[in-house]
Amino acid sequence: PLMDRMEIIRLPGYSHQEKLEIANRYLWPRRLKEAGLTDRPLTLEADVIPHIIKRYTREAGVRQLEQMLGRLTRKIALHLAETATDEPVSPLVIRKVDLGEWLGIERFMPEEARKTLPLGVATGLAWTESGGDVLYVESTLLPGGSDLTITGHLGEVMQESAQAARSYLWSRAKSLGIDPAVFKDNGMHIHVPEGAIPKDGPSAGVTMATALSSLLLGIPVRKDTAMTGEISLSGLVLPVGGIKEKLLAAHRMGLRRILLPRANQKDLRDVPEAVRSEMEVVFVESIEDVLQHVLTHAPSFSVPGTAEPSQAEPTPTD
Repeated sequence: PLMDRMEIIRLPGYSHQEKLEIANRYLWPRRLKEAGLTDRPLTLEADVIPHIIKRYTREAGVRQLEQMLGRLTRKIALHLAETATDEPVSPLVIRKVDLGEWLGIERFMPEEARKTLPLGVATGLAWTESGGDVLYVESTLLPGGSDLTITGHLGEVMQESAQAARSYLWSRAKSLGIDPAVFKDNGMHIHVPEGAIPKDGPSAGVTMATALSSLLLGIPVRKDTAMTGEISLSGLVLPVGGIKEKLLAAHRMGLRRILLPRANQKDLRDVPEAVRSEMEVVFVESIEDVLQHVLTHAPSFSVPGTAEPSQAEPTPTD
């Protein structure tokens, strides 16, 4: 009840480079001091902390990173105490290849975009509590019936986005070059992998519409392109939040081409220049815009509100 009296401060997640700077300047020296290792012969190779960030943490901030660095320094202190001698020793070198011995098995597998996208699959961007994430929306036809099945532990808003995407494509089937009968004679199944992870929000609407369009038009989606945006029932692409985190996730996965709602153009200023300069961002306003930019070859369809000139009408002359 007091929420409306409070000022809500939203802190965006850190980029990989920002985490690395924080770790090198503050977290690692602090953990060395706490473990009594400041004056001990110790060398940390330059690729160790970046590897810890990628393989041992998944977060918007640096708390897990600090915990992992603390675990590492404690293990080092124990090792030095157990192997202490009166003889001079060479500095202990901490290498990336030895992190498994210090920190255990890696918690996260390396992230990379899919090499190929079959028909009916599109790449989307999502915001989570641990930062941005890349998700894949898969779709398929089910002969018989006309129901829409949605799986992947999706919340109510995300399910409504799937329904809106299907309804829009059905209403615009002829102008998009889709046989309307396919909606009557086939059920459709939309699935978002990693079903154990809850997902919600409207920002996958554009991705769902794209996945279904790819399936129904028989045209694959470009594998180098990801997208985010809410879809309206009239086919408009509406703005969404978490743009910085989503672009950081896409960059981390090696995706360099992003489709964003035009209304989110102002949010690009929050994205670090080092990331922004390496990405091609395409702004879209409608699903037709999306399909023109994201399919491997552009479909031919008519734009709402336009029509070919009637042959019965006389052609104006000077």
